[in-house]
Amino acid sequence: MSLYITALLAILNQVALKGSKMLVALYAIELGASPFTIGALVSTYAVFPLVLAVYAGRVSDRRGVRAPMLLGSIGLATGLAIPAVVPGLPALFVSSALIGTASLFFHVAMHNLVGSLGEGLERTRNFSTLSLAASISGLLGPLVVGFAIDFWGHLPSYLLLAAVACIPALVLACYAGFIPKRIKGQDQQRVGGVRDLLGDPSLRKTFLTSGLIIAGIDLYNFYMPLYGHSIGLSASVIGAIVGMQAVAAFVVRLWMPKLASRYGERRVLTASLLVAGLTYLAFPSFSNPYVLGAISFVLGLGLGCGQPLSIIMTYNGSPPGRAGEALGLRLTVNKFTQIVVPIAFGSLGTAAGMHPVFWMNAALLLTGSYLSREKKP
Repeated sequence: MSLYITALLAILNQVALKGSKMLVALYAIELGASPFTIGALVSTYAVFPLVLAVYAGRVSDRRGVRAPMLLGSIGLATGLAIPAVVPGLPALFVSSALIGTASLFFHVAMHNLVGSLGEGLERTRNFSTLSLAASISGLLGPLVVGFAIDFWGHLPSYLLLAAVACIPALVLACYAGFIPKRIKGQDQQRVGGVRDLLGDPSLRKTFLTSGLIIAGIDLYNFYMPLYGHSIGLSASVIGAIVGMQAVAAFVVRLWMPKLASRYGERRVLTASLLVAGLTYLAFPSFSNPYVLGAISFVLGLGLGCGQPLSIIMTYNGSPPGRAGEALGLRLTVNKFTQIVVPIAFGSLGTAAGMHPVFWMNAALLLTGSYLSREKKP
């Protein structure tokens, strides 16, 4: 029961988070922002999480998971309400920074909670269930935002997402019986620091490939709306195309435990990066929405396994009592890529258009596939 309640809260939280990433891109276009400015907005989500991720992990290790999940939900709702209260581009930067920081504390604690609910194959199944929840939110977020923009406009859409983000906060404030009294490893002695975690070759490789996966997902969520807008697609059609990625992720994650058990987590991760990289190469060559939806589905098959596998591998490879810290360090690497890559790609998009953005992201993912492969003895 604990797992399913956590998954439900994750769906609501991530509908608000993922919906905001499409919404901020389309609202920024409405305000006349350039691709570089939108790239800077994307990076703003990750600025504070870059320096706070390890701290957030330590908080969940030592203080429990309820408080950071509760405060993260409240912070997310507040960040989403800001543009509706104070419209304009400057407010979007403040909103993006608060949304990114609040989401960090919620998600690190949530992953630590799910990881503690089982061992071995059961843990893989638990994270697979959580990843299915993420796929559902990945579909609902863009669809809800797309139709909300078409019917009500950008600012009411922010208020709608803020209301969704409030629901997990209310649940966590009123009921915490689904959370174990003590998270596994919470009482264990912790030895070593960040350098020890980075010094582990397996963890280091997982952190690197995780960063590339997150960059691939985020760049798609932000630049697909830009590309769709540039070829005349409506917000609801763009939302449906983006949502196809989440549908595919849901499908492939149903089979993820069996795939990981049969072929190994590292091999499946390598294959998923390869598929995603090759798919990115094809994306900007088409403008038909049905073809773009099909390509988005294939991309989701590639990226769908990557994120949950990197979380499982980080949790399993972490030292005793330091799972939250390792998950936080994984997010630090993720946030670094989320800051550097969008700004660099935003500059590229301003200078050369959308096509090179997709091609360069393909190159990053294919590089990640090469780096993550199992080396033969």
